[in-house]
Amino acid sequence: MSAPVANLTFPEGAKIKNVSFPTGLFINGQYVTGEGNKTIDTVNPATGKTIASVSEASAKDVDIAVDAAQKAYDTVWGERVPGHERGRLLMKLADLFDEHADILASIESLDNGKAFSFARGFDVPEAAACLRYYGGWADKDHGKVIEVNDSKLAFTRHEPIGVVGQIIPWNFPILMFAWKLGPALATGNTIVIKVAETTPLSAFYATQLIAKVFPPGVVNVITGYGNITGAAISSHMKIEKVAFTGSTLVGRTIMKAAATSNLKTVTLELGGKSPNIIFDDADLEQAAGWATFGLFFNHGQCCCAGSRVYVQEGVYDKFLEILQAKVKAIKVGSPFAADTFQGPQTSQLQYDRIMAHVQSGKEEGAKILMGGERHGTEGFFIQPTVFTDVKPDMRIVKEEIFGPVVVISKFKDEDDIIVQANNTLYGLAAATFSKDISRALRVAKRLQAGTVWVNCYNQLHSQVPFGGFKQSGIGRELGEYALANYTNVKAVHVNLSAPAPL
Repeated sequence: MSAPVANLTFPEGAKIKNVSFPTGLFINGQYVTGEGNKTIDTVNPATGKTIASVSEASAKDVDIAVDAAQKAYDTVWGERVPGHERGRLLMKLADLFDEHADILASIESLDNGKAFSFARGFDVPEAAACLRYYGGWADKDHGKVIEVNDSKLAFTRHEPIGVVGQIIPWNFPILMFAWKLGPALATGNTIVIKVAETTPLSAFYATQLIAKVFPPGVVNVITGYGNITGAAISSHMKIEKVAFTGSTLVGRTIMKAAATSNLKTVTLELGGKSPNIIFDDADLEQAAGWATFGLFFNHGQCCCAGSRVYVQEGVYDKFLEILQAKVKAIKVGSPFAADTFQGPQTSQLQYDRIMAHVQSGKEEGAKILMGGERHGTEGFFIQPTVFTDVKPDMRIVKEEIFGPVVVISKFKDEDDIIVQANNTLYGLAAATFSKDISRALRVAKRLQAGTVWVNCYNQLHSQVPFGGFKQSGIGRELGEYALANYTNVKAVHVNLSAPAPL
């Protein structure tokens, strides 16, 4: 049986009319069917209709991919390729992402549901920028000489780990793909990466670009279900490191599997319930605009979404008035319409989870200021939803909803807001809005979060690390910090003149 092929036709308004590409498992530079010839259907969330099928990977397929990655590491990659050459290849892949940006963005919007304007204006360019950034690091991540005494030379080496496993989510498919590939390839590792089974298409298209740049086996791209394919990666005895982005619940499972197998290194970028703090001296027009963007960007499907907005008592009513107008102006509709800001949620499952949280908010007594219902009659669209009169013990305040739902609360002063903001299991991100920069920075210091934005929200850059405190994860994505996730540090002691002790 030959590997499946996606034949996509894009709706009216799209820049691309149609595209075809293979969707078999990409292992050792070839497209192959999975064991048992099983496939997984992927759905257009704007219509709920199937648009393509992809090969499903079994545990045996993971074994095959790992063997291919190990062979590539031993023969054509790793320290056999100097850093400047690894960097050149990463930059070449970045250039190909730019050249194919319209196609990649169109696939992303069709498969994921996000507005094409964001897929083309943010996701794909930032994916290319990430690859290019780590291309620049490939020959600059090195050890150092350490002074000990005159009789010894001591130095460290940063060495690649070898075969690494990576598992990425469905909310930013092509961007998370690049976030994972960049630092791992720059440091000389080979990869087995599982892309989300609900949104695999942009990564599979990108494998054609990867095949033009990297030797077979360096990057192996598969998909499948978490309890089969993901479990096989996280427990594999020949994978020495696993990186995962997704929910805290699944992150715990992966960490447990890593511990009970070969004690592989783990990095986790997990969930959040991020506080967005509006002080009474903030520019309310700006703060409301950023708060709207901070939650409703990517349809609320952001791990760092500002889903808990806290407003100081004196400006609460005025802020709500401005926020309500901005949320009301959000255009919900086809991802390919030029004025669409919010498309559909990515899947029926995610739609159902979000609506269950909305229902719980209603049942627990929160007030719906706006939204709270389905949008339209087709696809997985949800109205932008704002809750007020919420209490700290409500599910919509405590749990990550991962959708277009925000809760608004009041606070009295700095001490009060620090208690409320830090009252969460998570610690991924936070923001504070104030014209008093000293206060903003003072509060930022006290917030238990890996990223704190001041007078802005959802600003991410390849150069700046991203990751969480508490149950929002372990380790950092992006920046120089991410390189440490993919290297082993070796200390070398060279005796210059010391005599043997015996």
